[in-house]
Amino acid sequence: MKTAQVVALVGLLAMTGIIAYAFIVGDFNREGAQLLAMPWGQVSMVDLYVGFILFSGWIIYREKSLGRSIIWVVLMMVLGNWTASLYALLALLTCGGDWRRFWLGRNA
Repeated sequence: MKTAQVVALVGLLAMTGIIAYAFIVGDFNREGAQLLAMPWGQVSMVDLYVGFILFSGWIIYREKSLGRSIIWVVLMMVLGNWTASLYALLALLTCGGDWRRFWLGRNA
């Protein structure tokens, strides 16, 4: 369980750093347009959002509240794997070391 917590925390920190860097140095509109103009950029975006949708399904399944689920899913669609890392870290920290509770949440 501790290893999973470290992996989630490292993912969260890495995503925080790279998102901050991109906002400071990059040009979201210009670079995003270039990315979406290329076939592999389009493939990457579809791949990314399929993953977001799958992870969001896990969030919806685990959560007790529809409202909380909606907030997490919106964050997932906007902030991507930063949200996934944060959600996984919080789930790991609050499951009391129980993998079943980690994976199933309210359904455990």
